[in-house]
Amino acid sequence: MEIIDITNYEETRFGTAIALGNFDGLHLGHQKLIKKMIQRSKEKQIKPSLLLFKGHTKTTINKEKPKMITNNQQKFQIAKDMGIEIVYLLDFNEDIMKLTGEEFVRDIILKKINGRLLVVGFDYRFGYKASGDTKHLKELGKKFDINVEVVEPVIVDGNIVSSSYIRDFISLGKIQEVKKTLGRPYSIIGKVIAGNNRGNKLGFPTANIELLDGFIIPKTGVYYTNTIVNNEKFASATNIGFNPTFHGDKLKIETYILDFNEDIYGKIINIEFLDFLRDDIKFNSSQELIKQMEQDIENIKKRY
Repeated sequence: MEIIDITNYEETRFGTAIALGNFDGLHLGHQKLIKKMIQRSKEKQIKPSLLLFKGHTKTTINKEKPKMITNNQQKFQIAKDMGIEIVYLLDFNEDIMKLTGEEFVRDIILKKINGRLLVVGFDYRFGYKASGDTKHLKELGKKFDINVEVVEPVIVDGNIVSSSYIRDFISLGKIQEVKKTLGRPYSIIGKVIAGNNRGNKLGFPTANIELLDGFIIPKTGVYYTNTIVNNEKFASATNIGFNPTFHGDKLKIETYILDFNEDIYGKIINIEFLDFLRDDIKFNSSQELIKQMEQDIENIKKRY
């Protein structure tokens, strides 16, 4: 799969089919859209592609940094696995933000990417202040001879699958609901950093994680997880919390990897959340905490 920055680029090799959207999460709704685009690209014999902004649009529009479900690294891998051949990257800056809908289609979609087919979700918005909707996009498609197809939403448990819907689930620690709407476990990526070595003293050495990007952090508690190290997957217990037993005041993400004794300080690891086990509890003693941790591990072993 090619990844192309189109800041100073024009696609002259071939026509493209393009899935458009923010694609935070690349959830079931996004996947439906992408699959439709790939199917239609094969029929038209053009290249299936995505247009992604390097950063979230809200960072430029509202000067805020929204919590993300997937970073671009994860999006690239999911897109590749789905059969996307090209990801076009574009900075969402002040100039791009001020483009009218027509200018966006003419100057970006047509001129830079040679788009011949656009596939979007039912609620897609584009152009200055999100003034363009799917109806306007279809009108512009006719003007510039670009096919436009709109994909209806995916419904799960009576609700439309959306990124905001999934963010709420993650924040509430509803891991099973997240998996059902994402189509895969929610995962975060971080660097293993030095901690206070308390886990070693308790007999459960943990990897302390510093997040690489602004991922949404699930609610405090202990989770059944998979930890991926060097592309190898291990069962693990991940604690998100403040270490209340030891009067901690800083939120930490720590994972205990079962049957694992390698030195991974400084490594980048991926943590997949599989289920919520229990709340972050303050214990009366270290021995009580150790006993509960042993129960947590036994609970995890019964699940894999």
